[in-house]
Amino acid sequence: MKRLLTLVMASLLFFSFVPEFASANSPTSLINTSKKYMGTPYRLGGTTPTAFDCSGFTQYVFNKEGLSIPRTTGQQMAIGTSVSKSNLEVGDLVFFNTSGRGVSHVGIYSGSNNFIHASVSKGVMVSSLDDPYYWKSRYIGARRVADFSDNVTKEESQVAAAAPVKEIVYASRAEVAQVLAEKLDLDMTTANVTFDDVDESNKHYKAIAAVAEAKIFTGDAGKFNPNKELTRAQLAKVLVEAFELRHSAIANFSDVPNGHWATEYINILFYNEITTGYGDGTFGLTDKVSVGQLHKFIDRINN
Repeated sequence: MKRLLTLVMASLLFFSFVPEFASANSPTSLINTSKKYMGTPYRLGGTTPTAFDCSGFTQYVFNKEGLSIPRTTGQQMAIGTSVSKSNLEVGDLVFFNTSGRGVSHVGIYSGSNNFIHASVSKGVMVSSLDDPYYWKSRYIGARRVADFSDNVTKEESQVAAAAPVKEIVYASRAEVAQVLAEKLDLDMTTANVTFDDVDESNKHYKAIAAVAEAKIFTGDAGKFNPNKELTRAQLAKVLVEAFELRHSAIANFSDVPNGHWATEYINILFYNEITTGYGDGTFGLTDKVSVGQLHKFIDRINN
């Protein structure tokens, strides 16, 4: 029973938050993604690039950047931490009372007192918080629902043209092995690694041995490839086998074809309500696991 509970907690760790991770490298990335949908028309209940309502737009953009937030404006205002108007940062959610009955509109703060949102009149657009004719008097607060500080280094954020450092942004097979070994309470007191590319000089040596012994990870032609990044498809396989998940339903993710090696694993995760995919109906087969987000999710579970 104890091991079962441990497995369940570890399962929740990876997919109650992680399923929507993609490449949320910085607040700039979040805003750049949001601006791709400028001019998209408004429709009440809209959640796709065909048409958005305000909270459908914010949820979609955050999901595309690898961050899962609730569907409705009220639910979105209930998450994260409150932020004063004077301390707004790019990526914060900003809320408004446009109906006279409490929170009814949401947008994403984009800097310089501006926010991007799906407006009823013009669709996705940028507006000013200080607009004296409408938004200034209707502003009611903001919430910080994402912390990008561990996704890019200070040095990276100062160089806009610099590419993210992969070792910082994405989780390697060795790093995920370490997390799994710790969360599953695997025996790491003994190590018998037979992979050609892993020896005792690797700081994840014992964890790699533990997950290999548990048959959670397998090698490739005698190699573990410890520094290779892990994709969502690969993680689906690892989790299904690690947690001995069974039963499946057809998920119908638009980017997961029948016959793909990961289709059944993904369908099993979908059946067990471990993943719902992105807001655009895709799963993200080749999206890489962010190590920064992974550690944030661990902190959320621990706290």
